Amino acid sequence: MRARVALGLTVAFFTVAATIFAQQAGGQRGTQTPQAGAPIDLTGYWVSIVTEDWRWRMVTPPKGDFASIPTNPAGVQVGQQWDPAKDEAAGEQCKSYGAPAIMRVPGRVHITWADDKTLKVETDAGQQTRLFQFGESQPQAGSPTWQGNSVATWEVAGGRGRGATPSGGSLKVVTTGMRPGYLRKNGYPYSDKTTVTEYYDRTNEENGISWLIVTTIVNDPVYLNQEFVTSTHFKKQADATGWNPQPCTAK
Repeated sequence: MRARVALGLTVAFFTVAATIFAQQAGGQRGTQTPQAGAPIDLTGYWVSIVTEDWRWRMVTPPKGDFASIPTNPAGVQVGQQWDPAKDEAAGEQCKSYGAPAIMRVPGRVHITWADDKTLKVETDAGQQTRLFQFGESQPQAGSPTWQGNSVATWEVAGGRGRGATPSGGSLKVVTTGMRPGYLRKNGYPYSDKTTVTEYYDRTNEENGISWLIVTTIVNDPVYLNQEFVTSTHFKKQADATGWNPQPCTAK
């Protein structure tokens, strides 16, 4: 009888101790900055590997080639009016380099921490800079920009609503407040009411290669009849080899 009581007290002691330790550990994680608490490391140089959608990504498609985009009549009508010379004359060569499309543009990206709450993503194609800010959304000052206002959160395993989150976790980014532009180089439009939701996942292969997989979900109530989903792959580079910043082009 005494042995059972002693055993019960011992189990209870370790149960309480484990609970307190877990609560303390959880509190410590909760007070970490987004940089210190990052479940995966996305920093460094990455080069896009184009294994699909070659005809739409590696060359400028002909006017009216909107295949794979969930178009609607309003979007097709605007897209058929695409005139790259007019965009150049208006100084709007970057219309296909906005947040809904930039990660699909072949090239390299450089990811760094601008501060402990802000990830910075730079692209050599179009020389664009995106800022992913952790925390509450901050209102933009001035006119909308190509890259809009991006709010980031870390998602640990089991936290994603669209299926299992990869081991370690994912970066979720929601972007709004963008200047209207093109989903594709040949002028299919997105409006200023567009929302872009992205998931950034990293895999580390046994052969030492690391991949960055960017899942992009574009919702536009004006020019899309449903969400437009793409998956883009980048390979990790050891350094800045090949980094070659180039300005936007309209065609």
